Amino acid sequence: MPQTPSLSLLSCVMPWVCAEMASVDVVIPVLNEEHSLPWCIETLKGFLAERLPEHDWRILVADNGSTDGTLDVAKRYADEDPTRVAYIHLDERGRGRALRKAWLDSNGDILTYMDVDLSTGLDAFPTLVKAIAEDGYHVATGSRLARGSRVTRSFKREAVSRIYNLIIRASFFTRFSDAQCGFKEVSREAANVLVPVIVNNQWFFDTELLIIAEKRGFRVKDIPVTWKEDPDTRVKLVGTAMEDLKGLARLRFKGIPRVSPSTP
Repeated sequence: MPQTPSLSLLSCVMPWVCAEMASVDVVIPVLNEEHSLPWCIETLKGFLAERLPEHDWRILVADNGSTDGTLDVAKRYADEDPTRVAYIHLDERGRGRALRKAWLDSNGDILTYMDVDLSTGLDAFPTLVKAIAEDGYHVATGSRLARGSRVTRSFKREAVSRIYNLIIRASFFTRFSDAQCGFKEVSREAANVLVPVIVNNQWFFDTELLIIAEKRGFRVKDIPVTWKEDPDTRVKLVGTAMEDLKGLARLRFKGIPRVSPSTP
């Protein structure tokens, strides 16, 4: 993507102009996904070209310690279409670590991420972009638990998700409904304030982002999505749940970082 100066979405006096010109980085964190990645990139390129023609968009593959041919796949697509596909490589694993690097290094106005399996229906993506680009939200997040969502997943995962999000709301009195959905966006300005104070570099990164954002006055938009469980998911339910509970305890008892939307 050409390194052109980005307009500030928060300070623009003509928001309709900002919305038309806003650049969007779509980050795909990947770990050993050489077989899934080509389909993901091809699907996204077609969708974004059709549904986001007014935006300058880019797919950014964040290779997160892969040991198979994932990085070679990312390089091939970046070489074929360097204005639309790019990649970064990290030796250390951790989805939060990959998002931290991708978002903080990006020049995009709107920074997003979604899972490589595209379990979340892409039809909701333009709504997420609009929330940031036009409606003045700092963060937009897909929700499988919001009214209007349509979800296909096992009873076990549904129950764990609902219980976890109930714990969050009971502990922090938050309003967002689904902390873990891999379908999120932030404005670049908000990312520059929020991401540096997030401690977790793994799966809890998402929850920490949303709790800090809402409790410190950032505007968070909850958007219902269509979601279908991937039978080949890499998420380890018990290990992830323990990590999440430890993260919630840290925020509850050690405190939430004191940042604000006006923090420089």
